[in-house]
Amino acid sequence: MDLQLEGSVVLVTGASRGLGAAMALGLAKEGATVVAAARSKDSLAEVAAQGGGRISAVTVDMRDEESVQALVPEVIARHGRIDGLVNNAGIAPAGKFATQDPAIWKDAMAVNVIAPMLLAQAAGVQMIEQGAGRIVNIASTTGVRGKPFLVPYSTSKGAVVRFTEALAAEWAAKNVQVNCIAPGAFVTEAQKAVTESPELHAKRIAKIPAGRMADPSEIVPLTCLLVSPLASFTTGAVFVVDGGESGKL
Repeated sequence: MDLQLEGSVVLVTGASRGLGAAMALGLAKEGATVVAAARSKDSLAEVAAQGGGRISAVTVDMRDEESVQALVPEVIARHGRIDGLVNNAGIAPAGKFATQDPAIWKDAMAVNVIAPMLLAQAAGVQMIEQGAGRIVNIASTTGVRGKPFLVPYSTSKGAVVRFTEALAAEWAAKNVQVNCIAPGAFVTEAQKAVTESPELHAKRIAKIPAGRMADPSEIVPLTCLLVSPLASFTTGAVFVVDGGESGKL
């Protein structure tokens, strides 16, 4: 199926590794021009080198509002437009709530909520002017059902879910679609402690009806579809991708 992404300009944050890198590469393979953003200049360069000339990199700290606010204008300066935004960058601080420093919460909200909001706002204004656009927010199954010892992360990702639904309703008439993907357990560097421990890995797998963790490539087809013009009547949706784990709870 032709997803009609040839010539589209898509910004992907948190694109230096894991899900972000997989989505950036997948979008480029489908013909999109991708701007990959993250903090790690070297890792971004590695991703861009695999993109067949369709991926350019820009370094940004999602905690720095000024840097975040400059990101969409940079994309437009390079390519003249922005057709898709994948808000993937995020942090997942873990710990006991009773003793957590408020600074941890501020960081989680800055990266997981405020930065996506600023990017969606800037990208959306341009998309409305263009007459069309797609925003995909990457939340988490913790945003659908909160998890212990991940209270700030669960809270911030829950906010992303509600943000998606509300903004989708507000911008539907503008032909800007806003959707959300809530991934479960994927084999990424963030899950290294789990994947490298046979005991922890077995415990994690036991919670997943599919009997395994997902490969980052398995989030790519859905992302590409949601960024595609073919998904023009799909908005405000939350797609859980977790091998059936949420249904088991």
